[in-house]
Amino acid sequence: MAERIERLAAKVAEAGLDWLIVSAPLNLRWLTGFTGSNGVALCPADPGHNPAVLLTDFRYTEQVAAQAPSAWQIAIASNDLLGAGLAEHFPVPDGGGDSFGTVGYDDKHLTVAQLAALETAFDGRATFEPLNGSVEALRLIKSDAEVEKIRAAAQLADAAMIELLEGGLIGRTELEVALILESAMRRLGAQELSFPPIVAAGAHGALPHAEPREVEIEQGQMVTIDWGAKLDGYCSDCTRTYFTGEVDDQQARIYDVVLEAQLAAAAAVMPGPTGRELDLVARTIIEDAGFAENFGHGLGHGVGLDVHEAPRLSRHGDTALEAGMIVTVEPGIYVAGECGVRIEDLLLVTADHSEALNSLPKERQLVS
Repeated sequence: MAERIERLAAKVAEAGLDWLIVSAPLNLRWLTGFTGSNGVALCPADPGHNPAVLLTDFRYTEQVAAQAPSAWQIAIASNDLLGAGLAEHFPVPDGGGDSFGTVGYDDKHLTVAQLAALETAFDGRATFEPLNGSVEALRLIKSDAEVEKIRAAAQLADAAMIELLEGGLIGRTELEVALILESAMRRLGAQELSFPPIVAAGAHGALPHAEPREVEIEQGQMVTIDWGAKLDGYCSDCTRTYFTGEVDDQQARIYDVVLEAQLAAAAAVMPGPTGRELDLVARTIIEDAGFAENFGHGLGHGVGLDVHEAPRLSRHGDTALEAGMIVTVEPGIYVAGECGVRIEDLLLVTADHSEALNSLPKERQLVS
């Protein structure tokens, strides 16, 4: 955590700020280790000269002491953290002056009302300036420990799916399948789900974010299942499309096109390409097969403490991949009223290529 403070401090100093307020829960957890529901961190531009302060309230006195390392000066505030609480516990300015300097905040996470409360509480003693995405930029590259947590979450999710498939799909409702999968993940140790599972059979698969229904899965359908486990705070994300029997030639062809696109894009994941370039690999295959209008979402996204985070693998993704990033590759084809197919892997970008963190097969798989 001390190293993370140093890295963030360098960004704060580079932006010409004296301090940065970190209030978004996932950013706060990454920076401090604190998982309580109410916390604010104050990171200085010069941690060798000014303390890094972590504020919370009385409810978390013991928890914050156990979770936050000694690099943080802990304060328990009795007032609103983003207001009078922060002003009360702000480090005393050098020389005892009135100015706290320029304080940065992330306006993606700080509301207009919260900013107004801060300005009122500081009563002109600080200037507030936006600094967006500074913590998220540091979260892009996962540490070895973070990689292992995400790998463990992916392996747990794989094990839950194997259990589900052993019991079959035909005759169960989409909702029943989702609940069985959720129960298996929790029984195997997941603290939470990365997101509610998507289970979509037949024509319902044409909805990329379909909600499971009380509709039985029948023989001769394709069933798309998108699921993920959260373990030790870190997420996994995977999608497979299964066959419950023979499908028509068009549906089988759609599956094969998506698989070809997914394999090609996954093979291209390595340090160097941008998200836009990787998206184009899969999109070209799908468009050349005649399904340009049926692949409307991006190729993938980053995964970590949040199941959807940077970098973006899409037509708008301008971030070049680097070793240590973890991304999904999940092309799909969705034909309204007929079917949908999506195949997704979770990939760690390595020094020279990539490594899949999930291991379930992607070739056509028949499930009773």
